[in-house]
Amino acid sequence: RLFAHWEAVASTHRVSLPRDMAGPIVQMSRHSQAREAVPHVALSQHGKCEEAAYEERQYPAGKWACVTKGESLYEQSISLSFMKLMRYICKENSVGCYLGMTIPVLNEIHLTKEGTELEREVLTAYYIPGEFQQNPPAPMDPEIHITERAPLRVITRVFYGTTTEETILREIALFWDLLGPTDALLRETYIVAVYENPSIPQRRNEIWFIRRA
Repeated sequence: RLFAHWEAVASTHRVSLPRDMAGPIVQMSRHSQAREAVPHVALSQHGKCEEAAYEERQYPAGKWACVTKGESLYEQSISLSFMKLMRYICKENSVGCYLGMTIPVLNEIHLTKEGTELEREVLTAYYIPGEFQQNPPAPMDPEIHITERAPLRVITRVFYGTTTEETILREIALFWDLLGPTDALLRETYIVAVYENPSIPQRRNEIWFIRRA
């Protein structure tokens, strides 16, 4: 039933779920309550009526497992990349054991010069748990690269539901309307941060605007 549920979710993302994903799905479900947050410092919160409209955060440098895909749909790219990362997290690594889930998973996107569409290439990144940060287990999949990502200062805003090109472009536009004009933030690169697995319909996401260095 669990596999059938994930299979149905995958079909909405226009991808098929291979049978060899059954093991990782069971493992991820079994450990769903034990999730390690990516370390960060909250710098400031901005909101109205006690509700945070957005938050500024600083993320330190750290090692991430990354996959880049350029499928015709954004949701196809992130689904295929996350399946690869699930296999790595669950067993297909040099220590041969479950590494532990960290949140959020990041999807780095780029807008076209016109700013009306996403470029096809999406980088999906999983933060290596603290226990393995100094010596990350090597992935068996050659498409997964362990990368040291630089410190990152971002302004973040929460949104809920599925992530498609349409919803992401809408959230970016809404956030710009909220912030107003500024040259302090990148306009071509954004991050979609995902906190829950794709089988949860109203999952929590964030759009991250990146501060210029």
